[in-house]
Amino acid sequence: MNAISSRYPNRLLFVFIIFLALIFVGALGYRWLEGMSAVDSLYMAVITISTVGFGEVHQLSPSGRLFTIALILGGGGVAAFSVSVAVEFIMSGEWQNYFEARRRSRMLSKLSDHIIICGFGRVGRRVADELTQENIPFIVVDMLSERVEHARERGYTVVAGNAANDNVLHQVGIESAKGLVAVVDSDAENVFIVLTARSLNPKIYIIARANYEDTEPKLLRAGADRTLMPYNISGKRIVTMLMRPSVADFLDEVSHVGGLELLLEQVKIKPSSPLAGKTLVEARIRNDMGVTVIACRNEDGQFDTHPGPQTVIAPNGLLLVLGTREQLRDLIKYANAK
Repeated sequence: MNAISSRYPNRLLFVFIIFLALIFVGALGYRWLEGMSAVDSLYMAVITISTVGFGEVHQLSPSGRLFTIALILGGGGVAAFSVSVAVEFIMSGEWQNYFEARRRSRMLSKLSDHIIICGFGRVGRRVADELTQENIPFIVVDMLSERVEHARERGYTVVAGNAANDNVLHQVGIESAKGLVAVVDSDAENVFIVLTARSLNPKIYIIARANYEDTEPKLLRAGADRTLMPYNISGKRIVTMLMRPSVADFLDEVSHVGGLELLLEQVKIKPSSPLAGKTLVEARIRNDMGVTVIACRNEDGQFDTHPGPQTVIAPNGLLLVLGTREQLRDLIKYANAK
């Protein structure tokens, strides 16, 4: 976890080992000096070190008494040291960080089919917010302490470190992750992140940010499945607002910026689904669920961008649909039904 997890628990473990060693030495001392049995020696060592001091087996010899004094002092020293460690741990407030780190460690061990967000800048924060709205599990990786703290304040699971480092990606579950988003500020760092992630998980879906046009082919060669240039997207959106304001308003609704909260979604049709093999008019997706089918894709990957009432929904095909979050959730359940 960090220095917190190694400092205080290790010191308490050291105290416990010293305590066991004192009991062992005490039992051996009583058996050698006083000729006691193994059980009696252990009993005397425990009551002496714990400073309980009752029920002595028999009257001790002068050497046995001196040995008892040494054990009492040793036990008292160990007790004082353990109390000081515990008080320091509590008063410093680091116990909160320790248990938070343990909680994050347990969460990381349970992550599967999650998204790894590399970089928590302006783009990374938006990605995290959108994934939260979609109820998709994710974890944030960033090197800057202020960004890490910002992510924690929002309640996100975050790991401080370099996302291009193998150990860091292993820590955030790169092997079981569904996707990775590389959106750090530097194009060079994004290329390294994509290279490392692709080598550790050849099947993971990677989207990477590019600030410059000549970076896009490098990211694709490094293993990115998709690239995006935020400045290009912003430029196109501004022109759309200027020249086609109604289109821009519709896009705002589709991206749930407005109150309608429409979403574009892709829905995979399982062969066992009741929708498989039916035409759109027979499936009644529009009438019964209120979802608009924009395009259909068959198993061969060909898109039908003008689906009509007689368009057949192919098993293992894909529907591109438009609807509210609740409508799409119902359709996805129906598409996955057996």
